[in-house]
Amino acid sequence: MKTNINYILLLSILLFACKKNEIVQYEGLKDNISLNYLDVKGNPDTAAITYSFAENPGLSSDTIFVPVTVAGKRLPTARKFVLTVVDSLTTARVNQHYEALKPYYVLPADSGKIMVPVVLKNIDPELANNSVILGLRVVGGEDFEGLLPVPIRTKRIIYSNRLEQPVWWGWWQGNLGTYSRTAHKLYLISGGGELVNTSAPNGFLGIPRSLYYLENARNFTRNPFAWVARYPEKGYVLTKRTDGTEDYDFYHVDAPTIKVYLKFFPQVNSYFFINENGNQIIMN
Repeated sequence: MKTNINYILLLSILLFACKKNEIVQYEGLKDNISLNYLDVKGNPDTAAITYSFAENPGLSSDTIFVPVTVAGKRLPTARKFVLTVVDSLTTARVNQHYEALKPYYVLPADSGKIMVPVVLKNIDPELANNSVILGLRVVGGEDFEGLLPVPIRTKRIIYSNRLEQPVWWGWWQGNLGTYSRTAHKLYLISGGGELVNTSAPNGFLGIPRSLYYLENARNFTRNPFAWVARYPEKGYVLTKRTDGTEDYDFYHVDAPTIKVYLKFFPQVNSYFFINENGNQIIMN
């Protein structure tokens, strides 16, 4: 019995000693920090993010939120960390394609996660033709280490203002006309959405909504002056060109450099939007 008591006392001393050493060692280190992108299986997701302003015509900027997480414990005090742009991964230009990041960000007290806002900008007309890349990396900062693997601390954001032809355009090409990115953009501005495949099972149920979208697009492209006057809250304007013609530029007030050319044709006494290929946009 005495032997058992001595054995229990010895184990207690050893366990206490181990616990004390672990605490002292841990408190001597800063916590690490990383990005908290996860795939469907809950594993770190290091793939690039893609984004297009084209789905929201007229939007001059948008905010994405970058998830940052602590690899360690929560503390009762606020802590600072740094999110930086990685020049070697970046083609986007500050102030033209994105707003400058802050020198540091603050993780609130008793928090283990935070969403950092990053503002992407849509004021460069070239975004309609080419994508840019913004490479971000969390590097630690004043209160954190940056020792975790680089891939889980880094994220590339690839974005543009470019549209791609949707499959449903071909189903309704007789109404929409030959596809162009400009025509697609105008269709979206008019409030158009995805059009139904009439040959699909129960496709006929979506025909009324599709015809409604097409009617709105047709009225808009045939008389943009009336559309602008009717929907001032949408923020679009028509400005006459100063080249001595009767032509206009159509654009959103928040993105005046991204214009659609509206050309007057005296032969038919009508205006037509002109697409990126120099052709008239006609919707029936």
